[in-house]
Amino acid sequence: MERALYDPVTGFYVGAGRAGRRGDFLTSPEVGPLFGALVAERVDREWERVGRPDPFVIVDAGAGPGTLARSVALAAPRCAEAMRWVSVEISAAQRALHGAHLDGWAGDLGDEELARFIVSSGPGPRFASSAEMPGSFIGVVIANELLDNLPFDIVRATPDGTELLIVVDEGQGSETRPVDLPDEVAALLVPVPHGTWVPWMHRARRWVVDTVGRIAGGSLIVLDYGASTRELAARGPFGWLRTYTSHERGSDPFDGPGTRDITADVDIDQLSLDRRPDRVTTQAEWSTDLGIDALVDEGRRLWHERATAPDVVALRGRSRVGEAEALRDPSGLGAYVVLEWHVPVTGAEADR
Repeated sequence: MERALYDPVTGFYVGAGRAGRRGDFLTSPEVGPLFGALVAERVDREWERVGRPDPFVIVDAGAGPGTLARSVALAAPRCAEAMRWVSVEISAAQRALHGAHLDGWAGDLGDEELARFIVSSGPGPRFASSAEMPGSFIGVVIANELLDNLPFDIVRATPDGTELLIVVDEGQGSETRPVDLPDEVAALLVPVPHGTWVPWMHRARRWVVDTVGRIAGGSLIVLDYGASTRELAARGPFGWLRTYTSHERGSDPFDGPGTRDITADVDIDQLSLDRRPDRVTTQAEWSTDLGIDALVDEGRRLWHERATAPDVVALRGRSRVGEAEALRDPSGLGAYVVLEWHVPVTGAEADR
């Protein structure tokens, strides 16, 4: 999976693979700018919660082509003057798209430049991209459909213990071998019928722990499709594993590796083992709490006021109705889970 998605020469995300209407799949930012307005409201609330710090760092982890940064900039959040936005993306080809149509663009930054950027003074908003996460900061990390792309292993419980699925080589089948899972992970498999394969998402789990550890005050917000271990197991043989290309569901992940997205439903139980999320909602509930209905009403008003000679503002207003339906669709994006981990500002950061 790691080679198929991220190989520097043949990886899906290194080549033409990306989110967007002209890409291979849609995520919430690509539905339209309404999602960016919701994120702007969420980061404003966090900015207020931690005492209006300046600078205030927003990290878009797994930023893809950078659509979310442009949508949030368009929404003009209240924290804009303090905002330092970092679009983190492993693919250099996608990072090359990040600066388009963004005022306050600081470039694609290496480690030392990024460290200076997140503490820089001066009016914002300012935007940058990087292949790496920044170090300690006060702010928000947003991971929208990132964890489903982090490589994982596949395990099952048997009467004799637990087993790991090993793909021997492309075209040569697979084998199993015993594996000693961490006790807390093995405990999640107890209610799962023997022989049922589920993802072992140790990479995603480590990423959550590492990311929360970088936040000196603020929140980590994960938006993804996910479920409990038991629910994933109930979806049938590999019912939690999918591929996508050109907006169509693909076939086996080993068909044309590097030509399609590979994605798995996130195991919420595993992500909660080290520290339980402070809040768990669906994207539909999350959007309602952030005022999506008021934004749609505002969009309708703008359209009616300017319908006789519609401009870009009017057209954006009218599109909010359809965007809201998509973002709250109970059979699609609205059912996505939103996990939030909140970190208080303490110690030297609080004094500063």
